[in-house]
Amino acid sequence: MSFEPGLWSGRLALGWLIGGEWRFHPARFLTTAVAIAVGVALGFAVHLVNGSALASFDGALRGVNGAAELSVRATSPLGFDERLYPRVARTAGVGDASPVVRLDARIGKTRLTLLGVDVIRAAAVTPSLIGIRPRGPDTGNDAAFDERALFLSRAALTQLGAKVGAEMVVVANGRSVPLRVAGTLPATDDVVAVGVIDIAAAQWRFGRLGRIDRIDLALSDRDAAQASLAALLPATAMLANAETQNAQGDALSRAYRVNLDMLALVALLTGGFLVYSAQSLSVVRRQRAFALLRTLGMPRGGVIAAVVVEGFVIGLVGASAGLAAGYGLAWAALHWFGGDLGAGYFGGGAAHVVFQPIAALGFFLLGLLAAILGSALPARLAARAAPAAALKNAGDVLDPRRPVAWWPAVVLLLAGGAAALLPAVAGLPLFGFAGMALMLAGGVAGVPWFARALLAPLAQRTMRSVPGQLAIRHLHGAPGEAATALCGIVASTALMIAMATMVTSFRGAVDDWLGQVLRADLYLRTTAGASFDPATRARLAAIPGVANVAFSRQLPLTIAADRPPISLIARPERGGRDPLLVLIDRGPPLPAAALPVWVSEPAQRLYGWDPGETVTLPIAGRTRFVVAGVWRDYGRQAGAVLIDEGDYQRLTGDTGRDEVSVMVAPGADAAKVGRAMTTVLPAGLRDQVEVSQPATLRRFALTLFDRSFAVTYLLEAVAILVGLAGVAATMSAQTIAREREFGMLRHLGLTRGQLTAMLGVEGAIVGLTGALAGIGLGLGLSQVLIHVINPQSFNWTMSTRIPVGTLVGVAAALTGAAAVTAILAGRRATAKSAVQSVREDW
Repeated sequence: MSFEPGLWSGRLALGWLIGGEWRFHPARFLTTAVAIAVGVALGFAVHLVNGSALASFDGALRGVNGAAELSVRATSPLGFDERLYPRVARTAGVGDASPVVRLDARIGKTRLTLLGVDVIRAAAVTPSLIGIRPRGPDTGNDAAFDERALFLSRAALTQLGAKVGAEMVVVANGRSVPLRVAGTLPATDDVVAVGVIDIAAAQWRFGRLGRIDRIDLALSDRDAAQASLAALLPATAMLANAETQNAQGDALSRAYRVNLDMLALVALLTGGFLVYSAQSLSVVRRQRAFALLRTLGMPRGGVIAAVVVEGFVIGLVGASAGLAAGYGLAWAALHWFGGDLGAGYFGGGAAHVVFQPIAALGFFLLGLLAAILGSALPARLAARAAPAAALKNAGDVLDPRRPVAWWPAVVLLLAGGAAALLPAVAGLPLFGFAGMALMLAGGVAGVPWFARALLAPLAQRTMRSVPGQLAIRHLHGAPGEAATALCGIVASTALMIAMATMVTSFRGAVDDWLGQVLRADLYLRTTAGASFDPATRARLAAIPGVANVAFSRQLPLTIAADRPPISLIARPERGGRDPLLVLIDRGPPLPAAALPVWVSEPAQRLYGWDPGETVTLPIAGRTRFVVAGVWRDYGRQAGAVLIDEGDYQRLTGDTGRDEVSVMVAPGADAAKVGRAMTTVLPAGLRDQVEVSQPATLRRFALTLFDRSFAVTYLLEAVAILVGLAGVAATMSAQTIAREREFGMLRHLGLTRGQLTAMLGVEGAIVGLTGALAGIGLGLGLSQVLIHVINPQSFNWTMSTRIPVGTLVGVAAALTGAAAVTAILAGRRATAKSAVQSVREDW
């Protein structure tokens, strides 16, 4: 803004005007600054947690992968034939190759990644995976070739509380093997728990003879190597590098992180609405002062500058405090919830806060911009007022007889709905969030019309209660003033209702789905790669009290190197309906020779696998399946496919199963049957099997759901608090600004009690109107969250469930808060005598 001569010469008057406002109304300044601080703090904290988690995940990948230039990886934990290794090593462009066996292992209750490496080859390709013995006169250099030697990362040693030289039993792939800690892995990241042994010992002692999981490569010519390997590799292996591995981890949690970022920014937008509301009330209260300055020669730019400078300072203070609070919130979130904020995306490591200066600057500027824009709009309205008229009129500038425009709100709402229907951008619902922002703006723009339409029938009626009649006539006759008070309330309420409806709908859908799939009486599941062999399965099926038993196999299956693996599930399906399948779409009848596959809803949306289509999966080469149906699945965001266990065993030769569902006979005790099944397990398998009942699994799943949405619940709580604070601030400011009006009413015969009753009715009407508008707008926004953002982000669909109790509670809380605040502020405004209140009119 260019400074006019009159503006510069009136800087002292502007300073007095701004300083006086802050001295006499510090609560308004603090409330608006806190609103900006809350929005900045939430957004910055979520962004810091996300960035810190990804940095930790990247470090964990480097620790496990050894930072190889390129890797050949198995598409499933079954691995690939080790005879591929010499062919890869001789490929053009490959300088050296290091074979690796990878196992999910457990030592006691500590889980870690166990790697089997060829020390000589790894020294040239991934030296960070080479263990080092302690130095001393009695130590040798041959420990790396000892079949019992185990080298642990610092994180694993810390979690185990072990020291070099300790003996411990390592459980992996269903085998329990005693090993001795021979040294450490000093080059691995501090946050990843990993152990390294000799590759021959890993294959022999853990039942992986002839199979490897990875070949790490050092390249002499990257382009030549990639071209040659692409033609060489079988379907059970694929090329991967650090970039694709990072992309895989990023894709797994990206939608979750972006959604949290966007919801936090919506909270900042709500803070901007509160600034607008507070600044509008401040402008109305100082309308005469501005008019007097205009009469004395102050240009219009001076009025705008005064209000915008106030907003700038509010934004400066709020954004600065928000960054500090956001850093503290990020530290607390990482400490209590972990890097995934409880959602389960990044497990097995502790993330530390990584400060991001560019993000800090961005959120600081966003907070500043929200406060400035929230002040600029009322500043322009104040500058356009005629000084002569403003000196005599300090009330609403709208004529109550003129209709309030409704079309801007409709245009914004329709534009928001149209934007929400646009497809996702790179798998992210960016247009969905843009549509929510437009709809939020449209809802706020429609508040004056809504308030007028709601109060018009009441204003036309004659009431016996004088305070009630005055309250209704005042609000109906001052729609702009009512809209200003309602602006922040509607925005915060709509945000809270939208999130509450989405979470209620999602939780209800998950609860119903769990009730459909958890139909068995008992569930057994192996850990650390163990499995039930055919003999063990026969013994389990013969336990007295077992009516029916179903065995299944579940493995991760990588379809694309840069995407998270899907879940491959093998269950008995051809012989009858599987209760796991909650079908939402069926395909046409299959040809007799076709291999059927049932895909989950996320897999259908991610890979475009529709019923009746033929798909190729990397099982026993490249096997073609026909999609027989699509099933509901809220447990596997990356997608899942289900094939019949007979087809799976015939294709892979794998006879192991890792999950069991049991139906007990009528009258049998499920707990006793579970104990009997545990007793017939082999001794080495007994401590690797978890037995659960459906109620326990259901409770665990819902607890995990609530933990995943802990941050969403926090955002809901913040929205409620911001809304209540906005109610208190706006009602208090409006009431105190009407002191002269109250003095005039006192001269006309109203008592202090009647004035207090009038203000209580006004507050209740404003609170209820804001609650109704916010609830209606929030329910509309929730449809975008449920039917656009959720499917585009997580590939799940669900029906809407309205949290009636929450709606009633919010309406009651806002109505009560507005009424109580207006009454308390009214007592202060009516404390003076009637003569003193109207002394400005003398």
